Amino acid sequence: MARKPKTWAEKMKAPAPHLARLERNYGGMMTGEMMLISSPQEVASHLKSHVKRGHTITVPELRAGLAKAHGAAGVCPMSTGIFLRIASEAAWDELQEGANADDVTPFWRAVDPKSDLAKKLRCGPDWLAWQRATERT
Repeated sequence: MARKPKTWAEKMKAPAPHLARLERNYGGMMTGEMMLISSPQEVASHLKSHVKRGHTITVPELRAGLAKAHGAAGVCPMSTGIFLRIASEAAWDELQEGANADDVTPFWRAVDPKSDLAKKLRCGPDWLAWQRATERT
């Protein structure tokens, strides 16, 4: 029997963040440096606590903030993108179930409506742009 796919909320329960020493240059970091592998929960928490209403952050700024919090040289760019998508889709599910935007992960503050990620999200780029504009007023 086929297994039921995990929900976005279930995917949020990924392993805790951890540091890894790089064995080769990767993502702008050098061999031997410490790289953070974050988590969906940490990405969500960072957005909630560091990016206030009406403001936005780029994904590189998100990664820099996470790295600084852990004393790491950087954060894995690939996993950060995956974790941002998980946090975004889980928050979208909450919004669709009636949650207030002030009570969910404010993913629209980090996902550029013109980005490739925006095109993959169920909310779509138009909703992201609308939500950003709504917060600026």
